[in-house]
Parts: sequence; structure tokens; C-alpha cells
Amino acid sequence: MVRYKSLAIFVLITLFITVSNVWASAGSFIKKASFLKKDKIIIFFAGPVDKKIVEDIDNYYVYESTDPDIPLKIKGASLSEDGKTLILTFTEELNQHSPHVVVIKKLVSAGRNLGVASFTVRKSYAGFLFSILIGAMLVHNFVFTKYLGLCVFFGTSKRKATAIGMGITFTIVMVCSAMISWFLYNYVLKPLNLQFFQVVIFIGIVSLIVQAVDIILRKINPFLFKAFGIYLMLVLANCVILAVPLLIVVNGYNAIEAFVFSLGAGLGYFLALFLMSSVREKLELANVPPSYQGLSIAFITAGLFGLAFMGFSGMSIF
Repeated sequence: MVRYKSLAIFVLITLFITVSNVWASAGSFIKKASFLKKDKIIIFFAGPVDKKIVEDIDNYYVYESTDPDIPLKIKGASLSEDGKTLILTFTEELNQHSPHVVVIKKLVSAGRNLGVASFTVRKSYAGFLFSILIGAMLVHNFVFTKYLGLCVFFGTSKRKATAIGMGITFTIVMVCSAMISWFLYNYVLKPLNLQFFQVVIFIGIVSLIVQAVDIILRKINPFLFKAFGIYLMLVLANCVILAVPLLIVVNGYNAIEAFVFSLGAGLGYFLALFLMSSVREKLELANVPPSYQGLSIAFITAGLFGLAFMGFSGMSIF
């Protein structure tokens, strides 16, 4: 009886080691996999694979990591001449912001059956964060593409020094309010099902932060405080400051992504103020017709900047 038990244990251990080796060899045979264009995934193998097997679309099961029960339809599979590179083409565009799991049911190389290979395809997270930053800063600039925060924008862009000070202040307020709003939304409002209070809470957070900046500026830099004038108080209800935490909630960003998005939005506002102030200082020396002086030429200039920033629309990074 003891002999049979020992034999059974030995058989089970042998099977386990064999299966583990098959899975390890199959998994390690995949060198790299990444998205290619909008509807393709490219896979690099460590060695040549069997063309007939890997080009059989029934040999794959691909799904988004968030929806494992919904397989994605594959249009075709194409293997390179050296047998080391495979391109999977899908019938629909892939959501490249979400990781995708690719399961190859059978993988054969040099007549050796490597078994099942399973791996995850995802974008570079650093590249994704960089795309959020550039998107908020240039592609979807809140001033020149969304036309938000124009009151403070036109009021503080007459002088470069004032514009730089307001840009820095705006960025600090935006980042701080966005991060505090993200924390309260995810750890207070959402668990208590009080999401409908988000606008009121976000405005309150912005008010507290702006009041703190007001007090600090009075003590540290009275000249800059006087230069801001009433426009510092207008930051309290500025639509850009409120739009950032609301967009973070809509897009479902985590803490790091929320920080990068708010920083990009602040830097975008800073860039808009700096560009506008640089041009408006030069316009004072230009021969502008009387009917276009003041806010009229400022609006025309902002419109030209808006047309220029439209060139970034549709730009995709990483």
C-alpha cells in the first residue's frame, strides 16, 4: 500500500514538473509583444515557429484584462519569412489604454511542442503618463482649445512678469486642488455614494487653497499680490480649476495620473499666459488702429493662437 502511494506521488510530481517546464518554455519563448497601429499586435519569438499553426486564428484567445469573458475577434495572423515575428490583425480598433491578454493555445518550434503561451500586451506606462501630460498641456490646452479661464487669462497677460507669477500660482492651486479633490472623491464621496456633492466639495477645496495663497502672497510678495488684484479672487470660481478634478473623475485616473494631468493643465495655462503676455507687450509698440486697441486686438491675438494650437489636434503620443 505504501509502495502504491509513493508511486502515485512520484507520478504527480513528474507531471507537475513536465507541465511547469512546458508553460515556462512557452512563456519564455515570447521575447516581446506590443501594440502596432490601432488594430494590430506584434509578437516577437525567440526562434522560428510553425507557420501553419501560428497563422490559424482559432489558435488564439485575446481579451482585455478587464473583460476576460469577451474575446476579441481576430481578422488575420501574418508570420514573417524568418518565422520570428507575428502580426495579429483585429476586426476592430483596440483600446490601447487597457492591457490585453493574448493566449496562444499551441506553440510549435523546430518540431517541439511548447504548449500554451499566455502573455500581456500593454503600453509603456511612462509613455502613457507623458501622453497625459502633453495632452493636457498642448493637444487639449484649456485656454486655446477649450476656451476656459479667459477672464483671468486676459486680465493678467498684459505684462510678462505678472503672467509668469499668475501661471505659477495657477499651476500650484490646480495641482493641490486636484489631488485633494481626487483623495476626497475616492476615499470619502465614492464609498458613501455622495458623488452628487462633488461640484460643491471641489469648489470648497479650491476656495480654501486660493485663500491660503492669498495670505501667503500678502506676506511674501506684496507687489505681485497687488499686480494680481481682483483676478486672484476670480481663481476661486475659475472654470479651469473646477474642470480639472471633474475630468479626472470622468477619466478614472489614479493618483499618479491625476497629478500628471493637473500638472499638464497648469503648465498649459502657464504657457498660454506667457505667450499672450509676450505678444501683448510688443503690441503696445505696434501701430494698432484705435478701434482695435485694448481687448479687441487681444481677442484677435488669442484667436490666432487658438488656430495655431488646432495643429496639435489629433496628435497621438505613445
